[in-house]
Amino acid sequence: MVVSLGRAWSGAQELSVDVEGVGPVRSLAYPDLVGDVRPGDHVVLNTTALDRGLGTGGYAMVITVLPALGNDPSRPRTAGSPGPGHLVKARYTPLQTMVLGIDEQESPHHDLLRRADDLAGMPVVVADLHSAVPAIVAGARLGAAQRGDPQPRIVYVMTDGGALPAGFSRTIAGLRDAGWLASCITVGQSFGGDHEAVTVHTGLLAAHVVLDADLVVVAQGPGNLGTGTRWGFSGVSAGETVNAVSTLAGNPVASLRISGADPRDRHLGVSHHSLTAYGRVALRPADVVVPVLTGAPSAFAASGQDPAALDARIGEQVAALSGAGHHLVTVDTSPELLAALEESPVGLSTMGRGLEQDPAAFLGAAVAGLHAARTVRR
Repeated sequence: MVVSLGRAWSGAQELSVDVEGVGPVRSLAYPDLVGDVRPGDHVVLNTTALDRGLGTGGYAMVITVLPALGNDPSRPRTAGSPGPGHLVKARYTPLQTMVLGIDEQESPHHDLLRRADDLAGMPVVVADLHSAVPAIVAGARLGAAQRGDPQPRIVYVMTDGGALPAGFSRTIAGLRDAGWLASCITVGQSFGGDHEAVTVHTGLLAAHVVLDADLVVVAQGPGNLGTGTRWGFSGVSAGETVNAVSTLAGNPVASLRISGADPRDRHLGVSHHSLTAYGRVALRPADVVVPVLTGAPSAFAASGQDPAALDARIGEQVAALSGAGHHLVTVDTSPELLAALEESPVGLSTMGRGLEQDPAAFLGAAVAGLHAARTVRR
């Protein structure tokens, strides 16, 4: 039974559910899928990821509300009432949802997107982890300010490698509420953005020709699936996104997944995920943005990490990406960039570590946004 409600944000509602024999369980409901949930309701939970200790956030997920157990049967429950659109997301699962795609025939933008085929050099920052998004946006805003430009209109395209519902991300909601993101487009099987699209390609084109974006960030939703193998990780799609951006005549900017704190050697410095996605999967050249971490030494004071040693390791690791045809763009970090990260309207956290514990992760993402903002065509 639902004991109490917690925080709510666009597309999601936290709640505490009393499970017999277990006690209160932290849970999450998507009202667009299961309807409104109130204290006293009886609900069915999916606890598979929670039981295994997996998943960003540590929630049980509400599958449905059970009116047969005493809830008011006259209260509207089901989401997905008939409306425009025929895009089915989370297809052929019990919680599949039908949405209106910005690119489909019933959309007012269909004719525009039917003709669209070119991003006209628009910069698109590609990242592996969702946690890189606020850092990239912070860097882009600083880059625009340094050029004396207006703040860029930034659109986030969320792929389906991690969480499928955009509502799972408090980061998206917070960045949008703060005016740091103009819009979110969910593509593939992901859903719940301000707009829906079938593919990364139409999501990018919609950001350009419909939403008038100056700059786009593409990354999977919260969560990342990895197996400790070279190819078995969800972020491999970052390389495929580079191909899509280049095919559409955009300017792909590759954000490196970097860490100075990860205990796993394969993720220390530049993660093998970035080296595989950009070095093996991406078949088109991109601007690979390499940070100079010694430019912001104060960022590493709390962690005790050596930014010079990290710079040396990163330099050795990215050399292979130049051989793969990419353009290595070295960008200095700075106290100003660190301050921009500290001013983020949403929390910065990656793999359970914040800015003080792993500053390289966020500085490495932020320089990609900084570089992208410098390439915006005005």
